[in-house]
Amino acid sequence: MHRGLLAALGTAICCLLFPAAVAAQDSRPAEVRVGALVNDIQQLDLKSHSYNVDLYMWFKWKDPDIDPSRSFEFMNAFELWGHILTYETEEPEKLPDGSLYQVVRNQGKFNAKLPLGRYPFDTQDLVVAIENTTADNSEVVFVPDRRPIALSDDLTLPGWKFEEPSLEVVGNRYATDFGDPSADDPVYSRVVISVPVVRPRGPYAVKLFLPMLLVALTAALALSVHPRYVEGRIGIGITALLTLVALQITTNSSLPEVDYLLLLDKLYILSYAFVVLTLAVIVRNSWVDATGDVAKASGADRRGLAILTGCYFTAAGLITVLSLT
Repeated sequence: MHRGLLAALGTAICCLLFPAAVAAQDSRPAEVRVGALVNDIQQLDLKSHSYNVDLYMWFKWKDPDIDPSRSFEFMNAFELWGHILTYETEEPEKLPDGSLYQVVRNQGKFNAKLPLGRYPFDTQDLVVAIENTTADNSEVVFVPDRRPIALSDDLTLPGWKFEEPSLEVVGNRYATDFGDPSADDPVYSRVVISVPVVRPRGPYAVKLFLPMLLVALTAALALSVHPRYVEGRIGIGITALLTLVALQITTNSSLPEVDYLLLLDKLYILSYAFVVLTLAVIVRNSWVDATGDVAKASGADRRGLAILTGCYFTAAGLITVLSLT
């Protein structure tokens, strides 16, 4: 009892002697340490820019007057009605150091605008962002925990490989006061959990580029057909052109509408140009054959085949390298 009285007396003396220090300490925002375990990621849908995430989040804080595990909000939730929140305990646990501790599990869809300029060699950041809904960073500030982010050992996403995840805290300033005249341009503490995923380049190159390449080379082989078979040579080129169009439409059917060209689109455009130029060479050399100089027409075909094929592969390599840098 004497110790309690002495502690209270000491506190009172400090308040009298150092009121500014005590006031500064009271005005500091409550610090909340956060971390996350990503348990599973499913249904990555490029067309709707959405993905399903099952994750655990934990919160540790000391101020008993707040409960950040109940006052946080997902800032990029997709179909918020479908999210399921589960709390590990009804009330926060008290840790040996006096901190309060709560673990929250969430299952639901999230949304992020996924850039597709490098498709199919794109890397996507699957993001989960949260903020405190009741206080800005003058009252509550998030801080990454000692080991803030981890992935489940058996986490897989078919068609993708996971890279190093991250958890960072940023300040988010809104462009409005939400109609509150007393608001003084507040900044809110935002936790951003990011899980980068990348496509394995080898399998996707084979699945998406090989059919395009085979169709283009088939059109080029029309230049190896005898110049006298003009109709057959032109028919090969036209068939190749129509096949490329069908391939591109089929591939793009699973992708969203965007206002820029994807890497795959650029290579299709290059293939269209290659086939059209092949047809132009065939038409040009058919007039040479009409004069009766078949040897000259065959030589022009061979030169056209070598030049066009070399330019096609060189341009395809440059487009790919420039798109990935």
